[in-house]
Amino acid sequence: MSTPEQRRLADTLSRVDNDTASKVMEWVGWLETERRASRHTMDAYQRDMRAFVEFLSDHVGATLTRDHLESLSSRDMRAWLSHESEDGKSPASIARALSVVRSYFRWTARQGYIENDAVLSIRNPKQPTVVPKALTISEVTDLFKAFDSLADDKTRRPGDRWIDLRDRAILMLLYGCGLRISEALELNTDDVTRAQETGALTILGKGNKARQVPFLNTVADAIRQYREACPFAEDPTMQLFRGARGGRLSPRMIQKRLQELRVRLNLPEGTTPHALRHSYATHLLGNGADLRAIQELLGHSALSTTQRYTDVDTERLLQTYRDAHPRAASTQ
Repeated sequence: MSTPEQRRLADTLSRVDNDTASKVMEWVGWLETERRASRHTMDAYQRDMRAFVEFLSDHVGATLTRDHLESLSSRDMRAWLSHESEDGKSPASIARALSVVRSYFRWTARQGYIENDAVLSIRNPKQPTVVPKALTISEVTDLFKAFDSLADDKTRRPGDRWIDLRDRAILMLLYGCGLRISEALELNTDDVTRAQETGALTILGKGNKARQVPFLNTVADAIRQYREACPFAEDPTMQLFRGARGGRLSPRMIQKRLQELRVRLNLPEGTTPHALRHSYATHLLGNGADLRAIQELLGHSALSTTQRYTDVDTERLLQTYRDAHPRAASTQ
């Protein structure tokens, strides 16, 4: 069964000759079956490839062919990168799109279909170092207390209570277990049952890399309350967390809910589902956890990714110094 992104890509490939369009879809199939890319990754790759094809077809002013792709120059690639920047894409998004295009051209080279060194040698745009934004422990506490207060809110419909419990359980997984929002929404009842038996959740993260994270009692209790209140019968073939009509729950619904609570509680503007994962790591580090252990818990393939949290913790320490030391003001 095709996904919305697959259908959009297929529509865009009407701008490409049949042979090249077939190769693109073959590459998509390879990503899914051989690379075993997650649905989130598949959607992102197809979205980036679709934008690349749309630009190139306009750029050459004709139906794209194998010859066009083989003859792409560094100048053509820079024109595309410039177009992406002018379109408002961030350096990180452009770098990811370039990585997707390189992936396709590396695959076609291995297939003996297209070889283009100009595409493979183009450099990534420079990216600023982004330090993750973490909530304070008191801000996290206020966030979860807000869900408790919703039970006494007379303006809410009684039938909304299970949704409150659902959203609370999901956010608990992000902060209590350090999950990505996509990982939390992919959990099923069997995953939770095993975690209750073993005390650890087994998570299939990016690149289908499995990791185990401790299953805290508070998280287990939040999930239990949601399961007891959910009006839909549990189905082992479906995800644990259900949408309002019983279908698949969109990450956008959790993002929207957290945005509402951010405004209500006057939390920092950067309060997002991913910020709770950042907070999990930052608070672990601040309480003496080993950086290597945090790397394993987060599912980072490279320690350098995890090391960003040392910058967060150092900045927090410096801010405490500036706020508390009697001579700090005179040294700034």
